[in-house]
Amino acid sequence: MQDFSGYDLYELIHLAQAGEKKALDCLVEKNIRLVYSVAQRFLHRGTDFDDLVQVGFIGLIKAVNNFNSEFGVQFSTYAVPMIAGEMRRLLRDDGPIKVSRSLKMLAIRAMAVKEQLLAQNGREPTISEIAKTLQVSEAELATAFDVLTPPESLYAVSGENDSLFLIDKISTGSSEEANILNEICIESLIKKLPEREQTIINMRYFNDKTQKEVAERLGISQVQVSRLERKILSELKRKLAQEAT
Repeated sequence: MQDFSGYDLYELIHLAQAGEKKALDCLVEKNIRLVYSVAQRFLHRGTDFDDLVQVGFIGLIKAVNNFNSEFGVQFSTYAVPMIAGEMRRLLRDDGPIKVSRSLKMLAIRAMAVKEQLLAQNGREPTISEIAKTLQVSEAELATAFDVLTPPESLYAVSGENDSLFLIDKISTGSSEEANILNEICIESLIKKLPEREQTIINMRYFNDKTQKEVAERLGISQVQVSRLERKILSELKRKLAQEAT
């Protein structure tokens, strides 16, 4: 079995697009955290987290299949709207007309297999091929596909805004996908801050502490905390802008 652990992201994408299933599996594994991060944004809307993650992987596979380095964007920037789009579609479809969980899960598995076969063979798979892979009847598969409605635009406005306060402070993006991607980038940027700066941001924006409480914790004045906070936010905003280019 070939080991793809030493390959970089774009080499894996190229191999997956050429039909190398193990490369695709490796890409999925490397991007589990990305899918989980997006799924967190859609919690508490009446759909199981595991279901969100499963359809998120469908979006991830679609992103792998269609990505081109000539787009001039990072893969995560390209993938997030597709992942979020699949989750949003699941939420939309999980409306007043309910279907059995087993049928819904079969539909999700079928879509994932469809994307995998597309990557392997370079063409749309037939119902028969998908059914054979899943070891179900074509009639059962057809019923499962009826659960899925045509996908909405990946960049459709959802009319919902539940971004973090920290996002509002440093992000210039207004779309839901932009906010999701920014949150993921911010999490990484915060971990690279010096310990004291991490403490300030975590206490202020994730533990809901006042500047006075932060000052007492760090043994400095409230004015110093205010100045440091403005400096950190400015630096995060600058680095976030760099990540987007």
